[in-house]
Amino acid sequence: MKDIVNLDLYPLDRRGSAEWQDLVTRCRTALARDGMFNLPDFLTPGARADILTQIVPKFDSEAFTHARRHNIYFRKNVPGIDPRHPALREVETISRTLCGDQIGGPVEALYRWPDFAGFLAATMDKPALYPMDDALAGVNAMQYQRGEALNWHFDRSEFTTTLLLQAPETGGEFEYRSDLRSDDDPNYDGVARLLAGTDPELRRLTLAPGTLNVFKGRNTAHRVTPVEGPRARIISVYSFYDRPGVRFTDEERIGFYGRAA
Repeated sequence: MKDIVNLDLYPLDRRGSAEWQDLVTRCRTALARDGMFNLPDFLTPGARADILTQIVPKFDSEAFTHARRHNIYFRKNVPGIDPRHPALREVETISRTLCGDQIGGPVEALYRWPDFAGFLAATMDKPALYPMDDALAGVNAMQYQRGEALNWHFDRSEFTTTLLLQAPETGGEFEYRSDLRSDDDPNYDGVARLLAGTDPELRRLTLAPGTLNVFKGRNTAHRVTPVEGPRARIISVYSFYDRPGVRFTDEERIGFYGRAA
């Protein structure tokens, strides 16, 4: 993995060593403080170049264009709230997606590397994490071209792991509002303020290509702003769970990827 991951900076291959434990501790501290951690230069420049050479042409010929209008919950019906409430205002998401069976190479190799899952589990203080048992959903690559965006939403999973492979010239920034809701309080009025652009606690994050981002988004609303300029924003997305054998339903695969198998 030394040709893919900068193991001098991030010794994921030395599980249990003092350097590994120090890295885990720093990531845990950032997660508790910010709801995320970022590891710049996680991906080696050579690996990033190889990945882009491999997958960029596929976005033009093989990718599924995911375009939909949705509310922040990605649900048609939200019990307990008036359907006219401004928290249910619809937004638009447009992206191009490659599935796990279309990617391979370093992106897939990293996903299947046990030390990667072991490191993430340690930062989350979990006994173990497992890749999905789903050839389509486990690892994806996503591209956002000019005018395209991932709009406001909450994540269904506890955390999201992404690698920024290519940054746009302008736009395509990560915006988030930490702890906008809780398991006990949906804070619909706060959601409405965010969607109206009047939340003073909105934050923006600009990442450099090659950065690993691990983000807890179940109760933190977030989006990627529209890309501006000719260069697309490209990320790889890794899905891990605390139990083996997780798969999407056929309906979910069709909704996200346009196909079930």
